[in-house]
Amino acid sequence: MSASLSPDDPPGALKTRFQDRLRALIGPVALLGPSGLWLVLFLVLPTLLILDISLVPGLRPGEGGGAYGWGNYSQVFNPFDPAFDPVYLQVVGRSLSYATGTTMACLLLGFPVAYWLAIMAPQRWRSFLVVAFILPLWTSSLLRAYAWISILRPTGLLNTFLGWLSGLIPGLQLPTQDWLYTATAVLIGLTYSFLPYMVLILYASLEKLDPSLLEASADLGANPRQTFWKVTVPQTLPGIAAGCLLVFITSMGDFVVPTLLGGASSTTISRLIYNQFLGITRNWGLGSALSMVLILAVSLAIALLLKYGDRNSVSET
Repeated sequence: MSASLSPDDPPGALKTRFQDRLRALIGPVALLGPSGLWLVLFLVLPTLLILDISLVPGLRPGEGGGAYGWGNYSQVFNPFDPAFDPVYLQVVGRSLSYATGTTMACLLLGFPVAYWLAIMAPQRWRSFLVVAFILPLWTSSLLRAYAWISILRPTGLLNTFLGWLSGLIPGLQLPTQDWLYTATAVLIGLTYSFLPYMVLILYASLEKLDPSLLEASADLGANPRQTFWKVTVPQTLPGIAAGCLLVFITSMGDFVVPTLLGGASSTTISRLIYNQFLGITRNWGLGSALSMVLILAVSLAIALLLKYGDRNSVSET
């Protein structure tokens, strides 16, 4: 709407147009203002504060800020910097490997479950089965991690079961497993924690799959394997991308499972950030730089999710 007046406009037309524009603006501001203010106060400003601290090399609590620079980032990524420590890069790589392994495990385990729930399970039982599958999410992640400690420790349920199985079958001697505080324990705990999210997103995507396409594929002579790869997977690819990216994002920043199940040898970037802020080193500048690396990695994954993922499946779950 243009605010300029023509000679044919009646007197007071400019005031009326201004009032119309003001009324049209009040509604969106009233609806979006509180949430926008919340985002600015608790997301944008803290992120800018972390970015500001990350640009001060070696900043510690109680010390004055020095000159700005890229020293904290160089300490992590630049091998030609005298302060470069390869441990930080190893921790970043370990966090990425845990997130990637968790995503692949959740996809391989979750797709058959979601396919059975959406396509093959009796219609009247589907809602109940979906709720039953996400029941573990109703408990704290801390309790779930402690439950896995009781299972994986040397005297835990896993080795008790293996010992019982060895005694049950003559000649069978199953070795005792000691997976606690290893990378295997971290992957088991992360997969268990985030598998329901993958199943829910894949279920929402598979539920939209048109059964007539599967019937048409079979009528045209395709076997179940060809139908799966040429009909089911392409039709659900946005849901697969959304599930993978969501699991990758959440597992990348998880703190509880790697700390309790992995121990000191499985330190991830979230534990390293915690140590920089509240541990012995108390290097807030380096901790903020590592936080920005994590924020950028998660932001990149979210951007990929918005571009290639099935946003409707994520919102429905």
